[in-house]
Amino acid sequence: MDEQPGERRPAASGEAPRKQTWLVAAWPGMGSVAVTAAAWLQGELGAEHRTDLPADDYFDVEKVEVKDGIARVGSLPRSTFHLWENPGSGPDLLFFTGEAQPGSRGLEFCQRILEVAREYRVSRVFTFAAMATPIQPGGAPRVFAVANDEDLLVDLRTAPVELLREGQIHGLNGVLLAAAAEFGVGGICLLGEMPFFAVAVPNPSASLAVVRVFSDLVGLDLDEGDLLDEAEKADRKLAKIFERLPTMEFDEEDEEGFLPSTDVEPVDGDDEAEEGEPARLSDAARRRIEKLFAEAEQDRQHALVLKAELDRLDVFDQYEDRFLDLFKPGS
Repeated sequence: MDEQPGERRPAASGEAPRKQTWLVAAWPGMGSVAVTAAAWLQGELGAEHRTDLPADDYFDVEKVEVKDGIARVGSLPRSTFHLWENPGSGPDLLFFTGEAQPGSRGLEFCQRILEVAREYRVSRVFTFAAMATPIQPGGAPRVFAVANDEDLLVDLRTAPVELLREGQIHGLNGVLLAAAAEFGVGGICLLGEMPFFAVAVPNPSASLAVVRVFSDLVGLDLDEGDLLDEAEKADRKLAKIFERLPTMEFDEEDEEGFLPSTDVEPVDGDDEAEEGEPARLSDAARRRIEKLFAEAEQDRQHALVLKAELDRLDVFDQYEDRFLDLFKPGS
């Protein structure tokens, strides 16, 4: 009888049981949380390159490379598989890392990944992602988790994670879980928590949190020293940015459309708003805020600029719920 995707053939009499293989998939996203975690695990374990997915099947040329005044066709994003064969009793790990997500046919792309994974008898799929919250730099990031199978939810209840009760996971980090379910393969997404004001800045602390949870699930004992150092350095830099955000000033209109602080109008025409009263924005300021929200909805990396402007105008409290809605949940 033919094996189904995700199933392992029972060992014949006298044959050692076949080991499991787990797939780990990651793409670039907020804070580079996913790709940093996957790349660190892949490098630390010494996973070996196995194959690539053909880039021209899913990606178009979107740029040219210029050198010495000569334009040449730019390279297409790579989508690679690396394998680590576990010398112990735990599962082998097949890593898929993509330099970019295709602009269309995402489900088909994920199905292609799983077809390759089936050749390695993958029995479980993991994706990594980021979860933007109001956590401050230096805080202990949580790891949220979602599964595509109720049995896996039971397994996760004993893991150091918080279950994601509802929401959405944007991009292939989530789509791959749905595709895996169609293939009969259980899947889990681990989302590392990071500050919402710094989605454009790499966040190795969130990556480290994901690595620790995943290592616990696999039974890995790895030296986290270098990743921990990166996390501590990044947290110190983010703390400085966080301290500056409420006091950022823009003296004159620039290319981003920032205007002087006269954009805030006193309430009721008084010279100053009464304490506790919300600031009244000029029409120009409101238009600019709406423009920044629209940009942040299209690309969460613009959220840092939006946050700085809301703080500069002292109106973040008025827009806080809407701002946080940009990050419900995960990327």
